[in-house]
Parts: sequence; C-alpha cells; structure tokens
Amino acid sequence: MRTAPSRRSAVVRRKRKPADPALAWARRLARYRPGLVDDTRAAMRAMYGTPTWRRVHDPTSELVLTILSQNSADINAEKAFDALRAHFPSVSAALEASRVNRPGWGGTGIEGGAPPDWSAVENAPIEELIDVIRPGGLAPQKAPRIQASLRALREARGDYSLEFLGELPPMEAVAWLTAIGGIGRKTASVVLLFCFGTPLMPVDRHVERVAKRIGLVPPKVDLLLAHDMFLHLLEPDQMYEGHVNLITHGRQTCHARKPACHRCAVAPRCRYVDPKAP
Repeated sequence: MRTAPSRRSAVVRRKRKPADPALAWARRLARYRPGLVDDTRAAMRAMYGTPTWRRVHDPTSELVLTILSQNSADINAEKAFDALRAHFPSVSAALEASRVNRPGWGGTGIEGGAPPDWSAVENAPIEELIDVIRPGGLAPQKAPRIQASLRALREARGDYSLEFLGELPPMEAVAWLTAIGGIGRKTASVVLLFCFGTPLMPVDRHVERVAKRIGLVPPKVDLLLAHDMFLHLLEPDQMYEGHVNLITHGRQTCHARKPACHRCAVAPRCRYVDPKAP
C-alpha cells in the first residue's frame, strides 16, 4: 500500500541563490581586518591628496588611448595617439598649446585639441594604421582592435560618439562596451570612470599589485572578480579617489621591484611588509 507523500516532501524547495564571492570577501575583510579600507584611503590621502574628478578626454579618445596603452608604456601610447591625430586630422584639428593628461596616467600627456577623424581611422588600410600607431607597441594587434571598436560603435549608433554611455546604469554601460571584441572590464571601467564619473573601479596592473600586497583583495584573485570586490569595498563616491590614489601609489611608491616600503604610510597594515599585519 503506497503511502501519501508527507506535506514536507511535497513542498518544492526553492533553490538557494548562489553566494556572491565578491560580497563574501568584503564581509570577511570587514570582520577579520576591520578598518583596512578606511585606513588605506586615509594613508593614501596623506601621501597624494584627494583627487577631484574632471573630464580630460572625450570618451572615444579615452577608449582608443586605453587600447593603445594595453601592455605598453603610457608614454608610447601617447606617441601613437598623437600620430593618429596628425595622420588622420579632423576638420577642426587645431591643437592647443599645452598637453593634457588625466590623474593616474603615467605619460606626459597628449596634445590638446580635436580628436582624430574616426571615420578615416576606421576605413584606413590596416597596414597603414599599423604603421601609424607603431610607436605604441603591439600595433598589429591594436590596429584591428581599434577599427573593430569604431565599426561596432558606428553600426550600433550611427556615429562615433560614446556620450550615450553616461546615461546608462553602470553595469549596463560596462556590458555595452565589453560586448565589443577586445574591450575588457578594465578598459570599459577606465572610459566610464574618467569620462562620466561612473562609480566603477578599474583594476590595472598597478592597482592589482598594490591591492594584493596590502590584502584588499586575495593574492590569487581573478581580475574580473577583483573589479566586483571593489564595488563592495568602496562607496560609489570613493571609486575615483580609490583608483587614482592606488595607481599613483603603484607608480610612485609600491613599485613592482624594490617597493619603497620605508616611506609608505600604508606599511603598518600591509601584508607585504608584515604577513600578519592586522
């Protein structure tokens, strides 16, 4: 004789929502190393001040400049961008006397003035474009990436403007940019943070190195997950300051080789200096 199923077994149990590893890390850090984020921010402010957001480049120029800087020194990316402007001048290509630069950038700045003629850049023979941006390094990889980005933008929007991204929620804007081949989370976050003040935290090699040494993120964390972790570690209005000061710290103090720990204000709480730092 078959017995009726119990009331409990008849209830369809809801599946638990998978844990958010980024949120879990933020909670763990707050529990076992309380105040670490605030202490790090305060130490960085003492060393480098509090940066104030302002737009320096238009978003399409920022995107192309960031592509040119991938796996290359910033100063070489600047040379390549200036070469683009000279070789593919736009109608209003008069240059300003001064060079412009944004906080956290490692070069000397690019020439002020109008951006290149993006249509001419997109439609140039690939070998010609490679030759123009060769000073930036890895030109055979970056030239097709730049043209593909410009083409995707024109086909989706009818022009080369990325201004519409400032009206989208942060992660929608990230998704739109990263849908373009060759545009990753860091590049998308750089464009959105510096052009619109979107509360995102780009994690480049300097930010990654500093954050792992201090212990803000785990030592073997995937970079994509590190981006998400910072969204839980910092408040929206702290993202710009956090990125600029961490990258500045990586360039000026926490070098890849021979970091200047003796003059680092974060040293008392840094796990690189003391593996048991609180």
